[in-house]
This record gives sequence, structure tokens and C-alpha cells, in this order.
Amino acid sequence: SRRPRHPLPAALLDIRAARVTLRRPILRGCMALTLPTRIEVSRLGWAAYALAGLTVALDQLSKAWFLSLHLGPAERLPVLPPIFYLSSVANDGVSFGLLKAHNGPMRWVLVGLALVVAGALADYARKTTRPLIAAALGLIIGGAVGNNLIDRVRFGSVVDFLDFSGLYFPWVFNVADSAITVGVVLLI
Repeated sequence: SRRPRHPLPAALLDIRAARVTLRRPILRGCMALTLPTRIEVSRLGWAAYALAGLTVALDQLSKAWFLSLHLGPAERLPVLPPIFYLSSVANDGVSFGLLKAHNGPMRWVLVGLALVVAGALADYARKTTRPLIAAALGLIIGGAVGNNLIDRVRFGSVVDFLDFSGLYFPWVFNVADSAITVGVVLLI
């Protein structure tokens, strides 16, 4: 029986057990693309990736649910008054509204920055051997992807809706902001 044809030539890559082994160079000549001969992901690295995926899913599902409520920009829906409300805020800054990016090019700078940070953290996560670090990296990666990649590309800004102003907390935030914050605290 014949094996199904993979989109990449079999002579190029051999994918087994989360390892990518380069059998021959992709490009030849002075500008050859150099790939590592082996990329391995630790068990905790996979756990960090799974936590990142779960964080993105929870963030995006909560935002989809909130957007289905069709609240206007100045509306607040009381959940536990006077402590907790759902408020619609289009945040064009970073976590908790810091570093506002009102213009179009800054939006794409933040998307690019999130890609670089998430990629660097994903690379670090694949080698981690400490569970707490894996959890922290997973939360930060998921938060960065949920907020700065998906929301900025889809909406041009981040959807924030969790409002705890009754506790004198001045910022409206979302699940991804919370994940980033908890991840950073775990790293400290």
C-alpha cells in the first residue's frame, strides 16, 4: 500500500514524536536557510502550549459571549453591584489600557511585538523543566495571542469588559489580561 503524500517532500523532513529532523539543506548556496537538526519539546513544554491554547480559547469564548450582549460603549451591565459590572471598552493600548496606540501603524507594531514575544516564550517553554515556569509561560503566551494577535487583527483593538470599579480598580480588563498578569506574577 502507498503512504499518503505529505505536503512537504519526504526527503526534506522526518516528523516523529515531536521531533523535526532535517535530512538535507532546504536551500543551497551562500544564502542557505539554516534549520536546527532537531527540535524537541519537553513534556512541560507541551503542557505550557496546552495551557496557552486553553487561555486563548477561554479568552475568545468569553469575548464572543460578551459581544453577543450588544452593549453600547457607555453601557454597564450590573453583575454584582456595586462591585462588578460588564462594561464595553475598546482598548487600543496594551494590558489594562497602558501605552495607547490610536493610530493604525502602532496597531501592527503591537501585533508584531506580540508575535516576537510569544515566539520567544514558546521557544523557551519547549525546553523548560520547571512546572511553575511552564504554567507562567503558557499563561503569558495565551494572553499575548488572545489579546495582541487575535483581537488586534480582528477588531483593531482589544475587547475589554470585566469592570471591578466598585473595588476601586480603575481598569477594565479581560481573561487574557488576567492570564498575562498571573503569568508574570508566577515568574517573579
